[in-house]
Amino acid sequence: MIVTVTLNAALDTTYTVDELVPHYSHRVRQVHHRAGGKGVNVARVLAELGHPTVVTGLAGGPTGAAIRGGLGSRLVDAFVEVPGDSRRTVTVVSAAVGDATVFNEPGPAVPAEAWALFMERFAVLARDASVVVLSGSLPPGVPDDAYAELVRSAAQHGASTIVDAQGEPLRLALTARPDVVKPNATELRGTACTDDPLTGVHRLRQAGARTVVASLGDKGLLAVTDGLAMRAVPPERIAGNPTGAGDACVAALAVGLAEGVPWPELLREAVALSAAAVLHPLAGGFDAAARTRFRPVVRVEPLGPVCDGAPA
Repeated sequence: MIVTVTLNAALDTTYTVDELVPHYSHRVRQVHHRAGGKGVNVARVLAELGHPTVVTGLAGGPTGAAIRGGLGSRLVDAFVEVPGDSRRTVTVVSAAVGDATVFNEPGPAVPAEAWALFMERFAVLARDASVVVLSGSLPPGVPDDAYAELVRSAAQHGASTIVDAQGEPLRLALTARPDVVKPNATELRGTACTDDPLTGVHRLRQAGARTVVASLGDKGLLAVTDGLAMRAVPPERIAGNPTGAGDACVAALAVGLAEGVPWPELLREAVALSAAAVLHPLAGGFDAAARTRFRPVVRVEPLGPVCDGAPA
């Protein structure tokens, strides 16, 4: 079983416009509403791939009820109720550019007793999990070391962990030795304090990550694990809605860890799935035909053995 954690769940609204122009009134061509937050998006992809998935996190108020009601029948709801109303996000997709602009609300304040209850519930779920995915921002009131606490709790029960976060929550999570961290280029630059991706990946391993998989947009994935560096490159530049690409990548990583897939094959699937997600109009989905088409032509390049001083 795979468990995804979304501490700052959201009700996502996606607008499609012909072109996004600042200081201009826009006519929206399409509107979509669905349950979201990064962990929920990961879980949707996992469900599409046929993997049993439990969704947990924090949700509250009418928006939280809408989030939980929108999970569908294939996802197991293990959210913990909090006071206050869960957040909403707005994504504006520009059809002309093939890109998206995202507006994220901060989320409701979480009292200490609600966080303590969540930690208790999480420990129970982790006992039956093969992989735990920890994704996204933290709402106000949740401690910055939340992901570090959850990584340690999952490890105590034998579950592998994937962290997809940024800023202080990511830096502190590294101290707990997560199995995989998946920063994007901006998160890698900010956390590792370097513009060179390979140097940044090594620094995150030195800080505690066992494996780092950095998503670099149309340049693909850069991964370092156990002293071996690899790059996986998509077959073509993909235009569309990129907001769910990272979550699709994380879903592929979770399946690979759960099934013991070798890293070159795992990275090939992660690139194909994330590229196929760009072609889907909503985060949490992917174009199945495109995934099948991309997978054989993703190029995986070994960059040779490395010695980066990561802790054993």
